[in-house]
Amino acid sequence: MSGRPRTTSFAEGNKQPLNPPLGGMKISSDRSGKDGSKVTTVVATPGQGPDRPQEVSYTDTKVIGNGSFGVVYQAKLCETNELVAIKKVLQDKRFKNRELQIMRKLEHCNIVKLKYFFYSSGDKPPDVPCNMSIFLATQQKDEVYLNLVLEYIPETVYKVARHYSKSKQTIPISFIKLYMYQLFRSLAYIHSMGICHRDIKPQNLLLDPETGILKLCDFGSAKHLVKGELNVSYICSRYYRAPELIFGAIDYTTRIDVWSAGCVLAELLLGQPIFPGDSGVDQLVEIIKVLGTPTKDQIKEMNPNYTEFKFPQIKSHPWQQVFRARTPPEAIELVARLLEYTPSVRITPLEACAHPFFNELREPGTRLPSGNEFPPLFNFTGHELSIQPSLNNILIPLGMQSNQNQAEGGPTQDSSASGAGATLDHAADNPALTNASGSAVA
Repeated sequence: MSGRPRTTSFAEGNKQPLNPPLGGMKISSDRSGKDGSKVTTVVATPGQGPDRPQEVSYTDTKVIGNGSFGVVYQAKLCETNELVAIKKVLQDKRFKNRELQIMRKLEHCNIVKLKYFFYSSGDKPPDVPCNMSIFLATQQKDEVYLNLVLEYIPETVYKVARHYSKSKQTIPISFIKLYMYQLFRSLAYIHSMGICHRDIKPQNLLLDPETGILKLCDFGSAKHLVKGELNVSYICSRYYRAPELIFGAIDYTTRIDVWSAGCVLAELLLGQPIFPGDSGVDQLVEIIKVLGTPTKDQIKEMNPNYTEFKFPQIKSHPWQQVFRARTPPEAIELVARLLEYTPSVRITPLEACAHPFFNELREPGTRLPSGNEFPPLFNFTGHELSIQPSLNNILIPLGMQSNQNQAEGGPTQDSSASGAGATLDHAADNPALTNASGSAVA
Protein backbone atom coordinates (compact mmCIF):
# COMPACT_ATOMS: atom_id res chain seq x y z
CA MET A 1 0.00 0.00 0.00
CA SER A 2 1.48 3.29 -1.02
CA GLY A 3 1.65 6.44 1.07
CA ARG A 4 3.17 9.89 0.98
CA PRO A 5 6.85 10.29 1.74
CA ARG A 6 7.69 11.09 5.35
CA THR A 7 10.67 12.67 6.96
CA THR A 8 9.88 14.61 10.09
CA SER A 9 6.68 16.01 11.53
CA PHE A 10 7.76 19.64 11.62
CA ALA A 11 7.38 20.28 7.89
CA GLU A 12 5.29 22.99 6.20
CA GLY A 13 7.05 25.90 7.84
CA ASN A 14 6.38 25.11 11.48
CA LYS A 15 9.48 27.15 12.28
CA GLN A 16 9.16 27.73 15.98
CA PRO A 17 12.59 27.81 17.62
CA LEU A 18 13.19 25.04 20.10
CA ASN A 19 13.27 26.90 23.38
CA PRO A 20 14.45 25.93 25.91
CA PRO A 21 17.33 24.02 24.30
CA LEU A 22 17.17 20.26 24.06
CA GLY A 23 16.76 19.16 27.63
CA GLY A 24 16.41 15.59 28.80
CA MET A 25 19.35 14.29 26.82
CA LYS A 26 19.90 10.58 27.22
CA ILE A 27 22.20 9.58 30.06
CA SER A 28 24.85 7.10 28.94
CA SER A 29 24.30 4.74 31.82
CA ASP A 30 23.66 1.42 30.19
CA ARG A 31 24.05 -1.38 32.70
CA SER A 32 23.08 -5.01 33.18
CA GLY A 33 20.00 -6.06 35.10
CA LYS A 34 19.79 -8.94 37.56
CA ASP A 35 19.05 -11.35 34.73
CA GLY A 36 21.94 -10.04 32.64
CA SER A 37 19.74 -7.99 30.29
CA LYS A 38 20.84 -4.52 29.23
CA VAL A 39 19.19 -1.69 31.17
CA THR A 40 19.18 1.84 29.75
CA THR A 41 18.49 4.84 31.96
CA VAL A 42 17.44 8.20 30.51
CA VAL A 43 16.27 11.54 31.80
CA ALA A 44 12.73 11.79 30.42
CA THR A 45 9.92 14.30 30.68
CA PRO A 46 6.35 13.09 31.38
CA GLY A 47 4.08 13.31 28.35
CA GLN A 48 1.40 15.29 30.17
CA GLY A 49 1.65 17.86 32.92
CA PRO A 50 4.53 20.10 34.00
CA ASP A 51 8.05 19.63 32.65
CA ARG A 52 9.59 17.69 35.51
CA PRO A 53 12.33 15.48 34.08
CA GLN A 54 12.95 12.22 35.87
CA GLU A 55 15.10 9.15 35.45
CA VAL A 56 13.40 6.32 33.56
CA SER A 57 14.98 2.91 33.06
CA TYR A 58 13.97 0.39 30.43
CA THR A 59 15.19 -2.97 29.17
CA ASP A 60 14.39 -5.75 26.66
CA THR A 61 14.67 -3.33 23.74
CA LYS A 62 13.98 -4.66 20.25
CA VAL A 63 13.08 -3.10 16.89
CA ILE A 64 9.44 -3.67 15.91
CA GLY A 65 9.14 -1.22 13.01
CA ASN A 66 11.00 1.30 10.88
CA GLY A 67 10.43 3.64 7.99
CA SER A 68 11.33 7.05 6.60
CA PHE A 69 10.06 8.58 9.86
CA GLY A 70 12.56 6.67 12.02
CA VAL A 71 12.54 3.51 14.13
CA VAL A 72 10.05 2.05 16.61
CA TYR A 73 11.23 -0.14 19.47
CA GLN A 74 9.46 -2.23 22.04
CA ALA A 75 10.86 -2.01 25.56
CA LYS A 76 9.91 -2.77 29.16
CA LEU A 77 9.92 -0.15 31.91
CA CYS A 78 11.97 -1.50 34.81
CA GLU A 79 9.92 0.16 37.54
CA THR A 80 6.51 -1.18 36.46
CA ASN A 81 7.37 -4.01 34.01
CA GLU A 82 5.01 -2.25 31.59
CA LEU A 83 5.64 -2.71 27.88
CA VAL A 84 6.08 0.51 25.90
CA ALA A 85 6.77 1.51 22.31
CA ILE A 86 9.60 3.99 21.76
CA LYS A 87 9.36 5.97 18.52
CA LYS A 88 12.72 7.48 17.60
CA VAL A 89 12.74 10.29 15.01
CA LEU A 90 15.42 12.70 13.81
CA GLN A 91 14.96 16.08 15.48
CA ASP A 92 15.76 19.35 13.74
CA LYS A 93 17.29 21.36 16.57
CA ARG A 94 16.01 24.63 15.11
CA PHE A 95 12.32 23.76 15.40
CA LYS A 96 9.85 22.22 17.78
CA ASN A 97 8.52 18.81 16.81
CA ARG A 98 4.86 19.06 15.83
CA GLU A 99 4.04 15.46 16.75
CA LEU A 100 5.38 16.01 20.27
CA GLN A 101 3.51 19.30 20.67
CA ILE A 102 0.23 17.70 19.64
CA MET A 103 0.61 14.51 21.67
CA ARG A 104 1.30 16.46 24.84
CA LYS A 105 -2.11 18.11 24.46
CA LEU A 106 -4.04 14.87 23.98
CA GLU A 107 -5.55 12.81 26.76
CA HIS A 108 -8.34 10.48 25.67
CA CYS A 109 -9.20 6.82 26.22
CA ASN A 110 -9.16 6.17 22.46
CA ILE A 111 -5.83 7.85 21.72
CA VAL A 112 -2.48 6.21 22.41
CA LYS A 113 -0.90 7.81 25.46
CA LEU A 114 2.44 9.61 25.42
CA LYS A 115 4.05 8.49 28.67
CA TYR A 116 7.44 10.21 28.37
CA PHE A 117 9.77 11.79 25.86
CA PHE A 118 13.53 12.25 25.81
CA TYR A 119 16.32 13.18 23.42
CA SER A 120 19.35 11.13 22.44
CA SER A 121 22.45 11.89 20.42
CA GLY A 122 23.30 10.33 17.07
CA ASP A 123 26.96 9.49 17.60
CA LYS A 124 26.36 5.77 18.06
CA PRO A 125 26.00 3.09 15.36
CA PRO A 126 22.54 2.83 13.80
CA ASP A 127 19.94 0.62 15.43
CA VAL A 128 19.10 -1.19 12.20
CA PRO A 129 21.56 -2.78 9.75
CA CYS A 130 22.93 -0.49 7.04
CA ASN A 131 26.13 -0.17 5.02
CA MET A 132 28.99 2.11 6.06
CA SER A 133 28.25 4.79 3.45
CA ILE A 134 24.71 5.25 4.77
CA PHE A 135 26.03 5.27 8.32
CA LEU A 136 28.62 7.96 7.55
CA ALA A 137 26.08 10.03 5.62
CA THR A 138 23.41 9.97 8.31
CA GLN A 139 25.10 9.49 11.68
CA GLN A 140 26.84 12.71 12.68
CA LYS A 141 27.79 13.52 16.23
CA ASP A 142 25.70 16.68 16.36
CA GLU A 143 22.48 14.92 15.33
CA VAL A 144 19.74 14.69 17.92
CA TYR A 145 16.85 12.22 18.07
CA LEU A 146 13.50 12.67 19.75
CA ASN A 147 12.22 9.54 21.49
CA LEU A 148 8.50 9.27 22.20
CA VAL A 149 7.68 6.68 24.86
CA LEU A 150 4.15 5.45 24.14
CA GLU A 151 1.89 2.85 25.68
CA TYR A 152 2.33 -0.44 23.84
CA ILE A 153 -0.73 -2.00 22.21
CA PRO A 154 -0.14 -5.29 20.39
CA GLU A 155 -2.58 -5.38 17.48
CA THR A 156 -3.95 -3.15 14.72
CA VAL A 157 -7.21 -3.12 12.80
CA TYR A 158 -5.11 -3.80 9.70
CA LYS A 159 -3.72 -7.07 11.12
CA VAL A 160 -7.13 -8.21 12.31
CA ALA A 161 -8.78 -7.42 8.96
CA ARG A 162 -5.99 -9.23 7.11
CA HIS A 163 -6.44 -12.30 9.33
CA TYR A 164 -10.14 -12.50 8.47
CA SER A 165 -9.42 -11.89 4.79
CA LYS A 166 -6.92 -14.76 4.68
CA SER A 167 -9.58 -16.97 6.27
CA LYS A 168 -12.03 -15.83 3.55
CA GLN A 169 -14.27 -14.29 6.19
CA THR A 170 -15.49 -10.81 6.95
CA ILE A 171 -15.13 -9.24 10.37
CA PRO A 172 -18.28 -9.77 12.48
CA ILE A 173 -20.47 -6.68 12.34
CA SER A 174 -20.28 -6.31 16.13
CA PHE A 175 -16.52 -5.84 15.91
CA ILE A 176 -16.90 -3.33 13.08
CA LYS A 177 -19.33 -1.30 15.17
CA LEU A 178 -17.01 -1.45 18.17
CA TYR A 179 -13.92 -0.38 16.22
CA MET A 180 -15.54 2.38 14.18
CA TYR A 181 -17.40 3.88 17.14
CA GLN A 182 -14.15 4.28 19.05
CA LEU A 183 -12.41 5.74 15.99
CA PHE A 184 -15.14 8.35 15.53
CA ARG A 185 -15.00 9.18 19.22
CA SER A 186 -11.25 9.81 19.00
CA LEU A 187 -11.75 11.98 15.90
CA ALA A 188 -14.48 14.00 17.59
CA TYR A 189 -12.03 14.75 20.39
CA ILE A 190 -9.05 15.85 18.28
CA HIS A 191 -11.23 17.78 15.81
CA SER A 192 -12.79 19.71 18.69
CA MET A 193 -9.24 20.92 19.42
CA GLY A 194 -8.65 21.91 15.80
CA ILE A 195 -6.28 18.99 15.23
CA CYS A 196 -6.44 16.98 12.01
CA HIS A 197 -4.75 13.55 12.02
CA ARG A 198 -4.22 13.45 8.23
CA ASP A 199 -3.30 9.74 8.08
CA ILE A 200 -6.31 7.71 9.18
CA LYS A 201 -5.91 4.11 8.01
CA PRO A 202 -6.26 0.61 9.52
CA GLN A 203 -2.53 0.45 10.28
CA ASN A 204 -2.86 3.44 12.63
CA LEU A 205 -5.73 1.98 14.65
CA LEU A 206 -4.30 0.01 17.56
CA LEU A 207 -6.31 -2.76 19.21
CA ASP A 208 -5.91 -4.33 22.61
CA PRO A 209 -7.17 -7.92 22.16
CA GLU A 210 -7.68 -8.30 25.92
CA THR A 211 -10.08 -5.39 26.29
CA GLY A 212 -11.41 -4.61 22.82
CA ILE A 213 -10.23 -1.02 23.18
CA LEU A 214 -9.17 0.85 20.02
CA LYS A 215 -6.64 3.67 20.16
CA LEU A 216 -5.64 6.06 17.40
CA CYS A 217 -1.88 6.35 16.94
CA ASP A 218 0.85 7.93 14.77
CA PHE A 219 0.41 11.69 14.90
CA GLY A 220 3.48 12.21 12.71
CA SER A 221 1.33 13.83 10.01
CA ALA A 222 -1.11 15.57 12.36
CA LYS A 223 -1.48 19.33 12.34
CA HIS A 224 -3.48 22.02 14.09
CA LEU A 225 -5.43 23.49 11.17
CA VAL A 226 -5.87 27.26 11.17
CA LYS A 227 -8.35 28.90 8.80
CA GLY A 228 -6.47 30.84 6.16
CA GLU A 229 -3.21 29.00 6.81
CA LEU A 230 -2.13 26.86 3.87
CA ASN A 231 -1.28 23.16 4.13
CA VAL A 232 0.28 20.56 1.86
CA SER A 233 -2.18 18.55 -0.23
CA TYR A 234 0.09 15.52 -0.65
CA ILE A 235 -0.84 14.02 2.67
CA CYS A 236 -2.58 10.85 3.85
CA SER A 237 -2.06 7.33 2.52
CA ARG A 238 -3.47 6.99 -0.99
CA TYR A 239 -6.39 4.60 -0.49
CA TYR A 240 -7.79 6.84 2.25
CA ARG A 241 -7.03 10.23 0.67
CA ALA A 242 -10.00 12.60 0.44
CA PRO A 243 -10.89 13.85 -3.06
CA GLU A 244 -10.18 17.50 -2.18
CA LEU A 245 -6.57 16.47 -1.54
CA ILE A 246 -6.40 14.77 -4.93
CA PHE A 247 -7.72 18.00 -6.46
CA GLY A 248 -4.83 19.83 -4.83
CA ALA A 249 -6.65 21.69 -2.06
CA ILE A 250 -4.35 23.43 0.42
CA ASP A 251 -7.01 24.99 2.67
CA TYR A 252 -8.83 21.80 3.63
CA THR A 253 -10.52 21.02 6.94
CA THR A 254 -10.68 18.17 9.44
CA ARG A 255 -13.32 16.59 7.18
CA ILE A 256 -10.47 14.87 5.32
CA ASP A 257 -10.25 12.58 8.37
CA VAL A 258 -13.97 11.88 8.08
CA TRP A 259 -13.50 10.73 4.48
CA SER A 260 -10.62 8.48 5.53
CA ALA A 261 -12.75 6.98 8.31
CA GLY A 262 -15.48 6.30 5.76
CA CYS A 263 -12.94 4.42 3.64
CA VAL A 264 -11.94 2.34 6.68
CA LEU A 265 -15.57 1.48 7.44
CA ALA A 266 -16.22 0.51 3.83
CA GLU A 267 -13.07 -1.63 3.81
CA LEU A 268 -14.11 -3.54 6.92
CA LEU A 269 -17.54 -4.20 5.40
CA LEU A 270 -16.11 -5.28 2.03
CA GLY A 271 -13.04 -7.14 3.21
CA GLN A 272 -10.87 -5.06 0.87
CA PRO A 273 -10.14 -1.35 0.17
CA ILE A 274 -13.04 0.41 -1.50
CA PHE A 275 -10.84 2.76 -3.58
CA PRO A 276 -7.62 0.85 -4.44
CA GLY A 277 -5.98 3.39 -6.76
CA ASP A 278 -2.55 2.68 -8.27
CA SER A 279 -1.65 6.38 -8.42
CA GLY A 280 -3.02 9.75 -7.42
CA VAL A 281 -4.98 10.09 -10.66
CA ASP A 282 -6.14 6.47 -10.58
CA GLN A 283 -7.34 7.05 -7.02
CA LEU A 284 -9.75 9.67 -8.34
CA VAL A 285 -10.87 7.25 -11.06
CA GLU A 286 -11.70 4.62 -8.42
CA ILE A 287 -13.74 7.17 -6.48
CA ILE A 288 -15.61 8.32 -9.59
CA LYS A 289 -16.51 4.70 -10.41
CA VAL A 290 -18.57 4.63 -7.22
CA LEU A 291 -19.63 8.22 -6.55
CA GLY A 292 -19.93 9.27 -10.18
CA THR A 293 -18.34 12.33 -11.75
CA PRO A 294 -18.33 15.31 -9.38
CA THR A 295 -20.28 18.35 -10.51
CA LYS A 296 -18.57 21.69 -11.10
CA ASP A 297 -20.09 22.95 -7.85
CA GLN A 298 -18.71 19.96 -5.95
CA ILE A 299 -15.25 20.48 -7.45
CA LYS A 300 -15.43 24.16 -6.51
CA GLU A 301 -16.27 23.17 -2.92
CA MET A 302 -13.30 20.79 -2.86
CA ASN A 303 -10.83 23.25 -4.42
CA PRO A 304 -11.96 26.68 -5.67
CA ASN A 305 -8.68 27.07 -7.58
CA TYR A 306 -9.14 23.94 -9.67
CA THR A 307 -10.07 24.94 -13.23
CA GLU A 308 -9.75 21.75 -15.29
CA PHE A 309 -13.18 20.19 -15.60
CA LYS A 310 -12.53 17.63 -18.33
CA PHE A 311 -13.90 14.44 -16.80
CA PRO A 312 -15.90 11.66 -18.43
CA GLN A 313 -19.49 11.81 -17.23
CA ILE A 314 -20.09 8.69 -15.17
CA LYS A 315 -23.21 8.05 -13.12
CA SER A 316 -22.92 7.11 -9.47
CA HIS A 317 -23.12 3.44 -8.54
CA PRO A 318 -25.93 2.59 -6.09
CA TRP A 319 -24.40 1.99 -2.67
CA GLN A 320 -26.52 -1.12 -2.18
CA GLN A 321 -24.72 -2.70 -5.15
CA VAL A 322 -21.28 -1.81 -3.82
CA PHE A 323 -21.66 -3.97 -0.69
CA ARG A 324 -22.69 -7.56 -0.05
CA ALA A 325 -26.40 -8.33 0.04
CA ARG A 326 -26.42 -8.96 3.79
CA THR A 327 -24.71 -5.70 4.72
CA PRO A 328 -26.90 -3.82 7.24
CA PRO A 329 -28.65 -0.88 5.55
CA GLU A 330 -27.63 1.38 8.46
CA ALA A 331 -23.98 0.63 7.68
CA ILE A 332 -24.45 1.50 4.01
CA GLU A 333 -26.27 4.71 4.91
CA LEU A 334 -23.44 5.73 7.23
CA VAL A 335 -20.82 5.10 4.54
CA ALA A 336 -22.84 7.28 2.16
CA ARG A 337 -22.92 10.10 4.73
CA LEU A 338 -19.15 9.90 5.20
CA LEU A 339 -18.04 9.56 1.58
CA GLU A 340 -19.47 12.79 0.18
CA TYR A 341 -17.58 14.87 -2.38
CA THR A 342 -18.47 18.14 -0.65
CA PRO A 343 -16.46 18.26 2.59
CA SER A 344 -19.02 20.33 4.51
CA VAL A 345 -21.77 17.81 3.70
CA ARG A 346 -19.92 14.95 5.40
CA ILE A 347 -21.25 14.29 8.88
CA THR A 348 -19.09 15.09 11.89
CA PRO A 349 -17.42 12.31 13.89
CA LEU A 350 -19.79 12.82 16.82
CA GLU A 351 -22.79 12.70 14.47
CA ALA A 352 -21.35 9.41 13.23
CA CYS A 353 -21.22 8.12 16.83
CA ALA A 354 -24.90 9.00 17.19
CA HIS A 355 -25.83 7.25 13.92
CA PRO A 356 -28.35 4.35 14.13
CA PHE A 357 -25.62 1.96 12.95
CA PHE A 358 -24.24 2.12 16.50
CA ASN A 359 -27.57 1.82 18.33
CA GLU A 360 -26.80 -1.80 19.20
CA LEU A 361 -23.84 -0.63 21.30
CA ARG A 362 -26.19 1.51 23.38
CA GLU A 363 -28.64 -1.30 24.15
CA PRO A 364 -28.31 -2.68 27.71
CA GLY A 365 -26.85 -6.16 27.96
CA THR A 366 -25.48 -6.23 24.41
CA ARG A 367 -22.37 -8.39 24.15
CA LEU A 368 -19.83 -9.49 21.61
CA PRO A 369 -20.36 -12.75 19.66
CA SER A 370 -18.02 -14.46 22.14
CA GLY A 371 -20.33 -13.48 25.02
CA ASN A 372 -17.89 -10.95 26.45
CA GLU A 373 -18.91 -7.43 27.37
CA PHE A 374 -17.93 -4.36 25.41
CA PRO A 375 -15.20 -2.08 26.79
CA PRO A 376 -16.24 1.32 28.20
CA LEU A 377 -17.88 3.32 25.42
CA PHE A 378 -19.86 6.00 27.24
CA ASN A 379 -17.37 7.40 29.76
CA PHE A 380 -17.67 10.83 28.16
CA THR A 381 -15.80 13.74 29.69
CA GLY A 382 -17.35 17.15 30.15
CA HIS A 383 -15.34 18.36 27.17
CA GLU A 384 -16.73 15.64 24.91
CA LEU A 385 -20.30 16.39 25.99
CA SER A 386 -19.77 20.06 25.14
CA ILE A 387 -18.81 19.43 21.49
CA GLN A 388 -22.36 18.94 20.14
CA PRO A 389 -24.69 18.98 23.18
CA SER A 390 -27.74 18.34 21.01
CA LEU A 391 -26.47 14.78 20.45
CA ASN A 392 -25.99 13.91 24.13
CA ASN A 393 -29.43 12.34 24.57
CA ILE A 394 -28.56 9.90 21.78
CA LEU A 395 -24.93 9.30 22.76
CA ILE A 396 -25.69 8.45 26.39
CA PRO A 397 -27.88 5.35 26.88
CA LEU A 398 -31.13 6.11 28.73
CA GLY A 399 -30.20 4.07 31.79
CA MET A 400 -26.98 6.04 32.23
CA GLN A 401 -28.13 9.62 31.69
CA SER A 402 -28.84 10.26 35.38
CA ASN A 403 -25.35 9.02 36.24
CA GLN A 404 -23.83 11.35 33.66
CA ASN A 405 -25.73 14.34 35.03
CA GLN A 406 -24.41 13.65 38.53
CA ALA A 407 -20.79 13.22 37.48
CA GLU A 408 -18.42 16.15 37.90
CA GLY A 409 -15.71 16.98 35.38
CA GLY A 410 -15.60 13.56 33.75
CA PRO A 411 -18.69 11.33 33.59
CA THR A 412 -17.99 7.65 34.05
CA GLN A 413 -19.67 4.67 32.51
CA ASP A 414 -21.85 2.33 34.54
CA SER A 415 -19.92 -0.92 34.62
CA SER A 416 -23.13 -2.89 34.25
CA ALA A 417 -23.68 -1.37 30.83
CA SER A 418 -20.32 -2.25 29.38
CA GLY A 419 -17.30 -3.72 31.12
CA ALA A 420 -13.62 -3.17 30.45
CA GLY A 421 -12.43 -6.72 31.02
CA ALA A 422 -13.68 -8.26 27.79
CA THR A 423 -11.54 -10.53 25.66
CA LEU A 424 -11.76 -10.44 21.87
CA ASP A 425 -10.85 -13.72 20.24
CA HIS A 426 -9.14 -12.18 17.25
CA ALA A 427 -5.47 -11.95 18.22
CA ALA A 428 -3.47 -12.95 15.16
CA ASP A 429 -1.91 -15.89 16.98
CA ASN A 430 -5.12 -17.06 18.65
CA PRO A 431 -6.41 -20.36 17.20
CA ALA A 432 -9.82 -19.68 18.75
CA LEU A 433 -10.41 -16.88 16.27
CA THR A 434 -12.30 -18.85 13.66
CA ASN A 435 -14.28 -20.87 16.17
CA ALA A 436 -15.29 -17.82 18.17
CA SER A 437 -16.34 -15.74 15.22
CA GLY A 438 -17.38 -18.17 12.51
CA SER A 439 -21.02 -18.33 13.50
CA ALA A 440 -21.26 -14.56 13.62
CA VAL A 441 -20.01 -13.91 10.09
CA ALA A 442 -22.81 -12.83 7.80
